[in-house]
Amino acid sequence: MTQKPVLVPKELIVPFILITSLFALWGFANDITNPMVAAFKRVLELNNTQASWVQMAFYGGYFTMALPAAFFIKKYSYKTGILLGLGLYGFGALLFYPAAAWESYGFFLASLYILTFGLAFLETTANPYILSMGPEATATQRLNLAQAFNPMGALAGLFVAKQFILNALQSNETDADGNIIFNSLDEAAKAVIRSADLMVIRNPYVMLGLVVIAILVVIALMKMPESKETGKVEFKATMGRLLKNRNFVEGTLAQMFYVGAQIMVWTYIYQYAEVLGISNADAVNYGYTALVVFLVGRWICTFLLRYISPTKLLSIFSVLAILFTAGAIFLPGMAGLYSLVAISFAMSLMFPTIYGIALDGLGEDSKFAAAYLVMAIVGGAVMPTLQGMIMDIGGSGYDDTLILGVPEVNFSFILPLACFVMVLLFSLRVKKVEKL
Repeated sequence: MTQKPVLVPKELIVPFILITSLFALWGFANDITNPMVAAFKRVLELNNTQASWVQMAFYGGYFTMALPAAFFIKKYSYKTGILLGLGLYGFGALLFYPAAAWESYGFFLASLYILTFGLAFLETTANPYILSMGPEATATQRLNLAQAFNPMGALAGLFVAKQFILNALQSNETDADGNIIFNSLDEAAKAVIRSADLMVIRNPYVMLGLVVIAILVVIALMKMPESKETGKVEFKATMGRLLKNRNFVEGTLAQMFYVGAQIMVWTYIYQYAEVLGISNADAVNYGYTALVVFLVGRWICTFLLRYISPTKLLSIFSVLAILFTAGAIFLPGMAGLYSLVAISFAMSLMFPTIYGIALDGLGEDSKFAAAYLVMAIVGGAVMPTLQGMIMDIGGSGYDDTLILGVPEVNFSFILPLACFVMVLLFSLRVKKVEKL
């Protein structure tokens, strides 16, 4: 009887646990930031496009720093890359202190941009490191397991966003009729509230920065087995090989579309709920539910991957995502919101599975390939801005006009739907090749 390959060898369990903890750490940053699009819009009186620059800055940092991170890790080591990533992460979070003091939206955006320099280092390092920690046959399953801890951090980030930011914003307070009081105030009163609210936004990020610096110190003092390569970086030769690999090229594009869809779904759930009369603070409960559904989906998929091929499962979940997104667009009332939440279950498989398929069999080229897959996160920078532009068609509200008989916030989810179609096409193409 042939023994199944182990998921993680015993001698690598401790490094696996340590690196897996980083997945939760950047999940926290992602989901404390998603609700900030709505928060900054209210506090600074922005339109939807301007508010979406939060995601442009956040995910733009990934795009900027992923390739330099790959060069750095190739020249030095995994541990060094992790330490630099944590340093940039912590520094960017601490910059929220002067940003709030100056009351500068641009400074806040710059802080997020620098923070995600660190996340780019962490993701460029951690994902291929996890893939390498055991047999190649279980690499995709191993990455799905590690990625399952990402939504745990995301849930914590969402909890902090609700309890310590959204619930505490004075600009969110309503009168007896449910109208936002802030909108009716004079400029002097708004200025006082704006200053107080920016301090509310600042504090959790500053605390996060201090925690990240503490984790940096712990990892710096801890011994971890890892490869250290100081050889010549053959970038041109590596790129030549990568560009000839169809799974890698198409996988990178599929990842860009997937991440764009994920960030749109999780960012604009608050605006979608607001049209239904649900406040931003209360809408976080639906964000919680989406993340719990996402987490459950991750664990279910980790189990299913023992029996179903990654490409086949990716095809099935892509179809589910398309159906749920269509429901979010066209189903009326709460049914549409429930469908929007359900998309998270279908998304749970996608990132690590696309990642594993794209890096399969690349060997040492996987370090640079991983950087491009992290750069593909730029989809999360560009797509939400395009969706914000759709929502601005009739004005700065979310239901100023109807498109195909639905409010523009509903119709704007046509963009995630198109992204899931692209992921489905990728999975079908790879599945077809596997059968040959």
